[in-house]
Amino acid sequence: MRDLALLPKAHLHLHFTGSMRPATLAELAAEHGIRLPAALLEDDPLHVPADERGWFRFQRLYDAARACVRSEADMRRIVAEAAADDAAEGSGRLEIQVDPTSYAPFVGGLTPAIEIVLDAAREASVATGVDVGVVVAASRMRHPLEARTLARLAAHHAGDGPGQVVGFGLSNDERRGETSEFAPAFAIARRAGLASVPHGGELLGPAHVEDVVEHLRPDRLGHGVRSVEDPRVLGRVVDEGVALEVCPASNVSLGVYRSADEVPLAVLVEAGAQVALGADDPLLFRSRLLAQYELARDVHGFTDELLADLARSSIRASRASDDVRARLLAGVNDWLSA
Repeated sequence: MRDLALLPKAHLHLHFTGSMRPATLAELAAEHGIRLPAALLEDDPLHVPADERGWFRFQRLYDAARACVRSEADMRRIVAEAAADDAAEGSGRLEIQVDPTSYAPFVGGLTPAIEIVLDAAREASVATGVDVGVVVAASRMRHPLEARTLARLAAHHAGDGPGQVVGFGLSNDERRGETSEFAPAFAIARRAGLASVPHGGELLGPAHVEDVVEHLRPDRLGHGVRSVEDPRVLGRVVDEGVALEVCPASNVSLGVYRSADEVPLAVLVEAGAQVALGADDPLLFRSRLLAQYELARDVHGFTDELLADLARSSIRASRASDDVRARLLAGVNDWLSA
């Protein structure tokens, strides 16, 4: 079998705090005198039920980790290590997602926070060879007017090169907020040429997928796996060319599916959906990008040809520049012919 770590791929669903190495989190907590919940220091992946109680536990742990990021140096370290980890797994393009709101108080505001991440992304691109773009994400837990502020900030830094903002997202509990109220923020981002990349269709079913597609006009949908529960909705996703950022380890850890074999990866691919595998929050799920491709091979029986197609799909769904895409796609062909 070919080495999946050598397969060129794009990583399109990775959250800033959730990308942290466990050792880095432990070091930052010690440096800032913060006591972490034991679950964040264990080697086992998080497992919670797919209900509000399970999400509360997940969010509590995520917030505890985020509270350890308290300086410019911390933020730069996270980006640098995320890119290095991706490079080791064959990723040639990383689009890391960040909501700068939580880090702004420690670095002088929203603008410095996003500029630190963008500058660190440029440095990481040079250091690792991974082309690192940034997705600015708003939260469903906050007022839609805050999303508009973030969209304007994202638009100011729009571009497709390393260290530029390539997309605008919407994350956190899908059960919160009215999707339609975030549409004006996405319109601001779209006018600036940014990709629309909201979350949808993981905790909630196909009706939520359709709601997001209708109001936010996504280019990519974070997760979207529950669209398989309604063939009409899945057909609409495929027909409208909405790429799905599928994160199998996340789906299992958050209780959406009981085991990896239940994740409808093959169903989505067979239906013609454009799928890009992602790791989501490896800090909590203990599973990085390479493991998602290994799961596709070992659990879902994907051949090397199908795995190459997944990699191509991720590259085409990215907002990388044309030359980066061409280089990575050529690398996929080389991997198959090796």
